[in-house]
Amino acid sequence: MIENVTDATFDTDVLKSETPVLVDFMADWCGPCQMLAPVLKEVAPMLEGKVKIVKMNIDSNPKVPAMLGIRSIPTLILYKDGKVHSSYNELMSKTKLLEWLKSV
Repeated sequence: MIENVTDATFDTDVLKSETPVLVDFMADWCGPCQMLAPVLKEVAPMLEGKVKIVKMNIDSNPKVPAMLGIRSIPTLILYKDGKVHSSYNELMSKTKLLEWLKSV
């Protein structure tokens, strides 16, 4: 359910999506990112059709994170209609994540 996006697919998969998209900017070496991954995997089915969840590895895709000024990970950015709706820059619980996404 959680797809990978790249520098090459970011425009199509995120900015041009008709569904709001939650982008998880992460890296394999990031402990908090690895702790967040199961939370995202658990909520993805609950949000199906409402919010698409994708992840972007900042090590293999440096262009978009640099353009967005991503300075810490995990960083979650929620896009709606091709624009940043809101963002969050740290590990969060399932409850907090679902509450945050209710704003969409």
